[in-house]
Amino acid sequence: MKSLERLSCTVLTTWCLLGLTGASVPPTKSDVDLKIGIVQRFASDPNDELILEPTKGDKLKLTFTDNKKLQTIVTANPVKIQTAIQPLTQPVLDEHLILGTFRTFETAENSAEMWRKQGIEVEIAQPERWQVWAKREVYNTPLLRRLLLKSVKASGKKTAYVDSKVLRRVPQASWVINGYRYNRNYLQITSDKSLVEVSINGKAKKKYLYAGKLQLQPNAYGTYTLVNQVPLETYLRGVVPYEIGANAPEAAMEAQAIIARTYVLRNLRRFEVDKYQLCADTHCQVYYGLKGATEKTDQAIATTKGTVLTYKNQLVDALYSSTTGGVTAAFSSVWDGANRPYLKPVVDTPQNFWNLSQQSLASEKNFRLFMSLNKGFNESGQQWFRWRKESSLEDITKGLQKFLKVKNSPFAKFQTVKDIEVVERSSGGRILKLAVKTDIGTFNLYKDEVRSAFFAPRSTLFYLQPINKGKPGIWGYAFVGGGLGHGVGLSQIGAQNLASLGWKSQQILKFYYPGTQVQMLSDGVKIE
Repeated sequence: MKSLERLSCTVLTTWCLLGLTGASVPPTKSDVDLKIGIVQRFASDPNDELILEPTKGDKLKLTFTDNKKLQTIVTANPVKIQTAIQPLTQPVLDEHLILGTFRTFETAENSAEMWRKQGIEVEIAQPERWQVWAKREVYNTPLLRRLLLKSVKASGKKTAYVDSKVLRRVPQASWVINGYRYNRNYLQITSDKSLVEVSINGKAKKKYLYAGKLQLQPNAYGTYTLVNQVPLETYLRGVVPYEIGANAPEAAMEAQAIIARTYVLRNLRRFEVDKYQLCADTHCQVYYGLKGATEKTDQAIATTKGTVLTYKNQLVDALYSSTTGGVTAAFSSVWDGANRPYLKPVVDTPQNFWNLSQQSLASEKNFRLFMSLNKGFNESGQQWFRWRKESSLEDITKGLQKFLKVKNSPFAKFQTVKDIEVVERSSGGRILKLAVKTDIGTFNLYKDEVRSAFFAPRSTLFYLQPINKGKPGIWGYAFVGGGLGHGVGLSQIGAQNLASLGWKSQQILKFYYPGTQVQMLSDGVKIE
């Protein structure tokens, strides 16, 4: 890909001469407030609205720029932020060179690193799915983007493309106070008690209480993000009860608090393109503010305050899921990228009755035998421990076509699925390679993208059974498997079972992350 390197060097040299290269990010401090995108794409629908309210006896302070001067308005009344569609005085080209589309940040980040090694400046975005973009500040004209695209395609990367739109109207955040309507792109919301209630689209079920400050700001997709600036330990009060549950055993709550604290400090880079750090859903950690906080969850956070999980004095990649299906997954079984020695297959049972070194689940025979076992696991009897889902060829075809279209794959034009076969598994049973034979050829799905390509499977820990429904030919397939999600690291269901058996939080964490240590966050711990 030397042609890519030459183009990149030319562009970067020009930018350096102009003195416009980006400044380096300052080191992260453990006591810094977090920036959490609690509403990520406000105004993507013209009917979107947010209602902000002070708590009883308090007032909201709204700060924004008016005629280039900061203005602050104080009100005890709710403030409704709506979407106004603003015509542009002249059309604007909105264009990105998309180098790849991915299910997860982990996969996107690995792709981004590969591009950087080729000398291409990139950034990770999430307009809906995760994407790797050619960096907009560098490839900042249609000509530069198309020159790069030509070189990329010549190197064999056929799925890269330019996403180009001409904008004639744009959404504008708008609100009314004291009878006057304000249209602004930035709005900061604070209160004396540092508490603000937020309702999304007027739905009572989506009314949350957030501590700290709020800011409505533009994002990279032409819409807005409502960002909560909140201290780390306060943030955890809005994570632990929603991730592990307010009724989990004490040791499981403490393990969740430690791993959630570690996760956020390890992942502050996720939304650099949008000028905040983490989202508030399952693409990061679920964070719904303070209404779910209880005395028990607060106690677990206080007991573990400042503690994190490390491997060789470095924060671990603190991945976790609700249910593993009886065996955790290695990082490399789900995503590409550097190996994490502490993220390896662990049979999820308090008494190990299956030796993976002697009975590898890479063997289809061993795998099916393992999946027939139901008793003795930490998750036995739980909803997603074992599952079976039937799917017709028609539904399978629709799912695959949608997936391939998003990926800009030439196989998106196929009409008929002829066969589906698991080609390779990991030693922990996860699918590494799955082949789909169609009327226009065979394509392969790898690792976690299998979950994106099909509607049916809840994880990549499954096998396939052809179904004919008593008629000639194949009607579809049964996906027979276990677990929910990627299955890497701690099982939230499993941790609760171990805690109920008397395991302490440190024992639980060392079980799911072999070779790690629980320690206080200090200057000696490396934060990425």
